[in-house]
Amino acid sequence: MRIARFSHQDAIRYGIVDDAELVVLAGDPMFAGFETTGERVPLGDVALLAPVIPRSKVVAVGRNYREHAAEFGNEAPAEPLLFLKPNTAVIGPGDAIARPPQSAQVDFEGELAVVIGRITKNVPAERALEHVFGYTIGNDVSARDLQRSDGQWSRAKGFDTFCPLGPAIETEFDPAGDAVLTTRLNGEVRQQAPLTDMVHSVPDIIAYASAAFTLLPGDAILTGTPAGVGPMAAGDVVEVEITGLGLLRNTVRDA
Repeated sequence: MRIARFSHQDAIRYGIVDDAELVVLAGDPMFAGFETTGERVPLGDVALLAPVIPRSKVVAVGRNYREHAAEFGNEAPAEPLLFLKPNTAVIGPGDAIARPPQSAQVDFEGELAVVIGRITKNVPAERALEHVFGYTIGNDVSARDLQRSDGQWSRAKGFDTFCPLGPAIETEFDPAGDAVLTTRLNGEVRQQAPLTDMVHSVPDIIAYASAAFTLLPGDAILTGTPAGVGPMAAGDVVEVEITGLGLLRNTVRDA
């Protein structure tokens, strides 16, 4: 089941994607279930929004693909390398990524995003997927020069617009399957790797993170990026595509 969050006639609503239409839901499916209103809206008549705005946090994983770690001269860590992005960084498909004046190099990082569906604390890896509501696509936008100069990643990863998510949440996706992540900049492929290249799996990441802090319904986890990250300029178009999840497209502008 593919769930979209959208704006239509000055209202923000949720719907189940059914070909070229949305079956409108009565409320937020994460909390209100999948009761429908009986209304259908053409996809072409709505503006798709970020499929979830985390009420608490975005958890991200660094260096979770060996080749990406190596392109910056690092080893893949033995345990997931976690950091947080604020929920104010989240934008949706079609929204613009704003390059802040503080940074001279803003990079794209295409990633699989996991949306948590239940309160999750100290969950073992073998039960972790029971706590997942679904999956979507993310872009862990990074001010690379500030990441280096600050010595920690909060500011570099946390600017407004630095966490595009979308276009929808797929509830029946298998992260251990044969899906491939592809990132394009202005139509040119820059990143491409199977999700199975992750060093730490989705269940292991959830178990590790939930041992440190409680994950809440609506929290998103960015699971790391493959090799090939690079800078974006104003006017660029960045697209992240994952087999079975669709395509997340964002433009780039100067703030």
